[in-house]
Amino acid sequence: MHFFAYFVEHPHPFLFRIGENWGLRFYSLAYLTGFYVLFVGLRWQAKRCWSLLRGDAISDYVTWVAMAGVILGGRLGYCLLYAPHQTFTDPTYIFTVWKGGMASHGGILGVILVMIFYGRAKKIPFYNLADATAFCVPICLGLGRCANFLNGELWGRPTDAWWGVIFPAAPWVNGQNVPRYPSQLIEALLEGLLLQLILIAVRFTTKREGAVALTFMAGYAVLRIAGEQFREPDSDIGFWFGAITQGQLLSGLMLLVTAFLAWRQFISRPN
Repeated sequence: MHFFAYFVEHPHPFLFRIGENWGLRFYSLAYLTGFYVLFVGLRWQAKRCWSLLRGDAISDYVTWVAMAGVILGGRLGYCLLYAPHQTFTDPTYIFTVWKGGMASHGGILGVILVMIFYGRAKKIPFYNLADATAFCVPICLGLGRCANFLNGELWGRPTDAWWGVIFPAAPWVNGQNVPRYPSQLIEALLEGLLLQLILIAVRFTTKREGAVALTFMAGYAVLRIAGEQFREPDSDIGFWFGAITQGQLLSGLMLLVTAFLAWRQFISRPN
């Protein structure tokens, strides 16, 4: 028996709209706010002497992270990991950004590459830069997930729970548009709020380089795997091995890589 009517999520991607397709989208706002959070977070950590990135170098670094890391890495990650057929059939698909499509794992890999090259250019140890950057990331991820919800995309699996949400664009089941888990908000709480609280605890309790960055990578992988249990897999990909989503598969690989990096950083050469 349900005590509440199901909430219907009518997509409203624009904060304000000019004409039919122009305006400020919540997705764009989430990205812009996330980059500002990174800028403020890096400055705050520099004042506490947690980061060697100082002064004008911070804004320069954030620009590289935003353009080359998040946007380029996220877009290429989506095209290669989630839409390889369209990409290889028509390479110009990469540039059709107005159709949507960004991959968190691609963005993370893109940011890692930026940290490697930028750190070498500025002679900043990799983990010093990685810790400072990773500390700010969960808030950005959480904002992105909230934007996914407002866009009415990346919906969850069908549910009869009273807090299920009806997404008009979701595929129907047995001739009905059934309630689904609001997986975007679940992932915002897990990858955004919970992971941020974990990183705050790590940042204030240990000074070992790499602790924050590797905790972020392991935490994101585990929480993404958990969150994907509520999320409907991509229709053109489905489940791997009958039960694993693409996001869980990539997160599992990410967890293995993180375990190896943690072994190198903390076990093979302990401080």
